[in-house]
Amino acid sequence: MTRLFLSLALASATLPALAQDDLLSLLGEDSTVEYTSASFKSTRVINSHSLENVAHGVLDFRIGHRFGFVNGGLNEFFGLDQATIRLGLDYGITEQLMVGIGRSNYQKTVDGFVKYKLLRQCDAGCSMPLTLAVVASSSVTTLPADQVPWYGDGREDFFTHRLSYSFQLIVGRKFSERFTLQVMPGVVHRNLVATPGDRNDLLNAGVAGRIKLTKRVSLNGEYFYVLPDQGPREAFTNSLSMGFDIETGGHVFQLHFTNSTGMFERGFITETVGKWDKGDIHFGFNISRVFTLYDPKAKARERMEQQGGRW
Repeated sequence: MTRLFLSLALASATLPALAQDDLLSLLGEDSTVEYTSASFKSTRVINSHSLENVAHGVLDFRIGHRFGFVNGGLNEFFGLDQATIRLGLDYGITEQLMVGIGRSNYQKTVDGFVKYKLLRQCDAGCSMPLTLAVVASSSVTTLPADQVPWYGDGREDFFTHRLSYSFQLIVGRKFSERFTLQVMPGVVHRNLVATPGDRNDLLNAGVAGRIKLTKRVSLNGEYFYVLPDQGPREAFTNSLSMGFDIETGGHVFQLHFTNSTGMFERGFITETVGKWDKGDIHFGFNISRVFTLYDPKAKARERMEQQGGRW
């Protein structure tokens, strides 16, 4: 199964025959196209990936932070005494290919991903009505062996036992300046599970949307449904998150409420335990700050000037 997911990740990043530019040339469309932008204000809706990628040559430093459950009461200062944190770096290798890595204190997890846009919605120059992206990710816990949740008595501590993988399609459309919707079918694979009754592979489906409220503020929401009859799931529930995106220059602040503690796919899709009706809700925020490390347009302009031409 490990080889399968690695193969899928590699294939998603190396499918030139499916690249949209090639499709447009085959269909005889205008090669000068205007792609739809700002479907979401960030590359994440809240926990999940959005339709957006960081631009070519741009590094996105991300801080994810959420407090404890608000039903902890005054003794826990309504969750503010506790914290779960993820620090991440995402980079745009091309306009369509993006990679990232992160570290969470939740189960002391390191995660990484590859995200590739197979199709991009167009505003002009082509008739593509939607965006299609694929995300392949992996995570590994660095907890001591006696603290790994799915280890039982007598389990040997192999590195592969600590690994999990996620494969997800993102299909969505920006219907107007104010409204975007996407759906996210996927599967999470866990190399090792706690009991023989647990499934290694968990099929899931997500939906997420954005409503633009003002020029700089939007309302976001996402929900992930783990399909039934996939082993014992009584201890877990589905992930539901809602929040606001606030854009301020080079920063995007995301203020949100969620019943999920983990901020990577295995954590929030398959290990959510909070229940909204019981007050098991985290208040949290994400901060995104982008840095341009490489500007392809500036490099092209520089080469043109060196050759004595005009840009």
